[in-house]
Amino acid sequence: MDLSQNLEIATCTDPGMVRSHNEDSIAADPANGLVVLADGMGGYNAGEVASGMATTVIITEMRQILSSAKPYDVAQGSSEEIAARMVREQVLKANSSIYQAAQSQPQYAGMGTTLVVCLYYDNRMLVAHLGDSRLYMLREGKFSQVTRDHSLLQEQIDSGVLTAEQARFSLNKNLVTRALGIEAIVPTDIAEYRIEANDIYLLCSDGLTDMVDSEVIHSVVDEKRSDLAVAAADLIDLANQNGGRDNISVVLIRVPPEFLPASGWAQRWLAKKKG
Repeated sequence: MDLSQNLEIATCTDPGMVRSHNEDSIAADPANGLVVLADGMGGYNAGEVASGMATTVIITEMRQILSSAKPYDVAQGSSEEIAARMVREQVLKANSSIYQAAQSQPQYAGMGTTLVVCLYYDNRMLVAHLGDSRLYMLREGKFSQVTRDHSLLQEQIDSGVLTAEQARFSLNKNLVTRALGIEAIVPTDIAEYRIEANDIYLLCSDGLTDMVDSEVIHSVVDEKRSDLAVAAADLIDLANQNGGRDNISVVLIRVPPEFLPASGWAQRWLAKKKG
């Protein structure tokens, strides 16, 4: 399976204007339709160790599996597709690796990382998510948040303690309630979504969303959709112009009509006609 000629991916990461080093980590494997973003936390360089371990383990292990199996194949001994089992198992493996390193090496004590994993195949996207890094979707002009933050702030919004507007000015923005590597076992949100031709997906760390309003992010991605690399760089620049208080990472993915399976010929024809 080689999707590198079809799936368009642009990545960009920056330490921001305040931090001395970058604890975010991003990785993409276009040939397998795989992208990973992680935002590390911990003292000294522990955050970047955790995020780096997460992206390395997941990309390396999943690439090896996909070299001999298709995501939509059914896993042996079950009715579950390879994709869902593979993503869940590799996230657990990454969690175990980070947790064990934190337990055995004092300088890494307490380290962890947020995580967003996207696997694109057939006409689907499989998403695994932990923490407050996010996935957004732009479809036919509508910009929406796909993931839901695992954070104290989100819990306060859900319980009615804060309104969404009040949350913008909260001092608790960076308190996550779930992260990779903090505990021996961590529940991971995994969901599957249908994708359509010309969808654009944005993975980002909170260094972007804390600095740039979602309406502005929407505008930039929509206006620069023909050049994802420029869009990614512009988003980083906006976050820095607004203070750049944290590391900023952006991954943009566009689904061209050619990516969709041949069985979706009507959908592809309509997408080309609109273009």
